[in-house]
Amino acid sequence: CKRQRTYKYFIMAATHRHEAELKKKCQQAISKTKDPIELLRLQCLARGSSGIKGIGRVFRIMDDNGDKQLTFAEFKKGLRDYGVIVEDADAKKMFEAFDTDSSGTLDFDEFLKALRPPMNARRKKVVYEAFRKLDKTGDSVITIDDLKGVFNAKKHKKFINGEWTEEQVFLSFLSSFDSPDDPDGQVTHEEFLNYYSGVSASIDSDAYFDLMMRNAWKLK
Repeated sequence: CKRQRTYKYFIMAATHRHEAELKKKCQQAISKTKDPIELLRLQCLARGSSGIKGIGRVFRIMDDNGDKQLTFAEFKKGLRDYGVIVEDADAKKMFEAFDTDSSGTLDFDEFLKALRPPMNARRKKVVYEAFRKLDKTGDSVITIDDLKGVFNAKKHKKFINGEWTEEQVFLSFLSSFDSPDDPDGQVTHEEFLNYYSGVSASIDSDAYFDLMMRNAWKLK
């Protein structure tokens, strides 16, 4: 039925074709850029639209004391753990490019914002509309309770065959945007934006990105 088809497609808004195009485009561009921020961005997105989320997860796990600050040693180790192989000199250039106040540390949230591929106002607006539709409680965080008011998890094939509970279906959806080290199963607007900035990087046309978002989330 139409409702089942809707559920099938809403989880993966970024199609396999766009993922392949994004990876190919970024891999080709890596050897051509000399800008350290762009180089790291391309290396993340060469892994797909969730590449920014992936490196964010690595650094978040490393933040043992929760101060959301990265030293150069932590930054270099995080790159290595994520599989970004660069010379120490290039890692230093990357770090210094992000360390705009020359403090010797990087604010974790500011680092991710700078790394995130830029999106124009039109694209940010439709991403915000999608987030607002999911955030039923209006507290700027998407949780399982929010999703219960939007989607019917009982239509998911793994719920139907008894493999997953309703809660597991929702948690699986949230994991597309959230980091698995977050035990609360919550997605903030920043995390949602980080994900869709990667999707956006694979789509050249503003009109097509807008159409994709509206179709995926049934926006007006």
